[in-house]
Amino acid sequence: MKPSVAIDKLSLSEKIELMEKLWIDISASDDYAPPQWHHEELQKRRNAVKEGKVNYTDWEEAKTEIRDEIK
Repeated sequence: MKPSVAIDKLSLSEKIELMEKLWIDISASDDYAPPQWHHEELQKRRNAVKEGKVNYTDWEEAKTEIRDEIK
């Protein structure tokens, strides 16, 4: 049996770290396939970009804007 984790005893950052580790493990599994709605959502977003309905901000610029907003 694998060790259990007392989730309610973890800090927020520990919970996020655990979630990230779980996702890495799940997504690396040969049994995992993204759900159909993921593909559909990605296609909607691609279409919106092609049609000029949305723009994306460079990640470095976005981080700067977020930091400026929360100061």
